[in-house]
Amino acid sequence: MADVTAELVFEVLRAIQARLAQVDGKIDELKQEMQASRTSQNGIRHEIAGVFQEISSIHSTLVRPEHRLDRIESRLELSVAPTS
Repeated sequence: MADVTAELVFEVLRAIQARLAQVDGKIDELKQEMQASRTSQNGIRHEIAGVFQEISSIHSTLVRPEHRLDRIESRLELSVAPTS
């Protein structure tokens, strides 16, 4: 069996420490990327909510004349009764 010296163990530990430092750096990068993605995702959610509000507003604007037309037709008795 090879002689294991303190110097050899020290070199191996130093190499492990260097690799762990690299891994820590990569983990920090991934955390930053995830945070940026979350921020972007929240922005997209706000945009989608705004679009839904606009669609709702457009829908209510378009429905108003339809109800008015229905009332006018019923007053003038223009509505055709469904035949069964």
